[in-house]
Amino acid sequence: MRTGGVLNIFGKLLILLSLFLLIPIPFSLYYHDGMVPEFLICSAIGAIVGGILVAVFSPDKELGYRDGFGVVVLSWLGLAFLGAFPFYFAGDTITFVDALFESMSGFTTTGSTILTQVEVLPKSVLLWRATTQWLGGMGIIVLSLAILPLLGVGGMQLFQAEMPGPTKDRLAPRIQDTARILWGVYLLFTLVEILLLILGGVNFFDALCHAFATLATGGFSTHTASVGYFNSVYIETIVIVFMFLAGINFSLHYQGIINGRFSAYWNSEEFRFYLGITILAIFAIFTANLYNNTFDTLIENIRTAFFQVIAILTTTGFGTADFDQWPPVCKILLVALMFVGGCAGSTGGGIKVVRILLFFKFARLQLRNLIHPRAINTIKIGKVKVPPEVMVSILGFLAIYMAVFLLATLIVAATGVDIVTGSTSVIATLNNIGPGLHLVGPTANFGHLPVLAKVVLIFCMLAGRLELYTVAVLLSPAYWNMARKPVFRWHKGSATATQFK
Repeated sequence: MRTGGVLNIFGKLLILLSLFLLIPIPFSLYYHDGMVPEFLICSAIGAIVGGILVAVFSPDKELGYRDGFGVVVLSWLGLAFLGAFPFYFAGDTITFVDALFESMSGFTTTGSTILTQVEVLPKSVLLWRATTQWLGGMGIIVLSLAILPLLGVGGMQLFQAEMPGPTKDRLAPRIQDTARILWGVYLLFTLVEILLLILGGVNFFDALCHAFATLATGGFSTHTASVGYFNSVYIETIVIVFMFLAGINFSLHYQGIINGRFSAYWNSEEFRFYLGITILAIFAIFTANLYNNTFDTLIENIRTAFFQVIAILTTTGFGTADFDQWPPVCKILLVALMFVGGCAGSTGGGIKVVRILLFFKFARLQLRNLIHPRAINTIKIGKVKVPPEVMVSILGFLAIYMAVFLLATLIVAATGVDIVTGSTSVIATLNNIGPGLHLVGPTANFGHLPVLAKVVLIFCMLAGRLELYTVAVLLSPAYWNMARKPVFRWHKGSATATQFK
């Protein structure tokens, strides 16, 4: 790893985030919440630290894959730390661990919160809370590639390290153009949802924050009751539509909506599988609640089943009902959906639909090989043959996933947390969902958990957002054994070309 080049890029990203920290200031002035000095201080901290890193460490012309891992993990950690300061300054009862939990939950689009009452936060901090999710949704790294080509490094390595899913779709020859396309679609959807929410009677501030959280599949709301606060079928429908869209590969949106090739959606086997899971889950939840008389009316049952299934499957985590009070079969189904998540290339978390689909295909192939050992069978997505290395990567991912899940659950349980709360809190954070069950259910929060449990869950959020492999590589001693000493700017002239190979 080229340590100096990685720190140089990290500094530029801190400067970029310091500019975003200025966005809540006009809202603070409008609502008179007194947070202007705090946001100025936070922005100054980011700009100064970032400026020092840029000034001290020399950039590198080439960026390898190992360097991409370092940039992504270091940047997400650093940005979460910087983003935690507004939360820390906003309340006397918020510890820095709590503030870091909230910030990491935002940037990783998890949506888990330590807050008992969301409304107690100043309006500007609520906006910052939603902004962290919006930035994390498509990825602050991809954003930097879209608007900061001055990074001067190979962008594909960053793109591959940050973008979720086992495959990466390049929509344009240059990676900066690909990033701009993705962010253009992301921004367009955000603006359309804001407009539609306003037309439904939601004020501009709430519409802005909820659109940010919806397209990021984050789930942070400006109200403790989440979307249920509005008690509006129209608003819930708008949110359902955009949650579902956010769970789809954004390259399909570009092909289908921007280029007018709507057949691209149905031609995608992953999309068809995603749609099938959604329909079957809604029907199952509706039927189970109907059988157990959970709701008074049929309409309320249908309305809630649609909303909660899509909110959980896409890992958004918004709520309109306390599903922790539903029949056990419904809770088991929802927990199962938490593992699935959205499509690859979406803003959703979880294992990803395409991995689940390929795993089922692989299992079916093994059964066929047992029955017909001489047959030559291949795994395909659509009409495209899946390379063996992709299947190996998926199986490796699932193995690491189970190891992290079990270890994290053991540690959280060792702090005295009951098994349901502990296991579902890990599921909720590792899959970037938000709510779990029991003491971390949809009407509860994570603030009461022990400090060690919160630290473990913070790690789970980061590992889940960066798809485990990226974080696992940095935890490997072999990675750091290959790290090179940083090149300072005053040493750049004396560095030989061999230092950068």
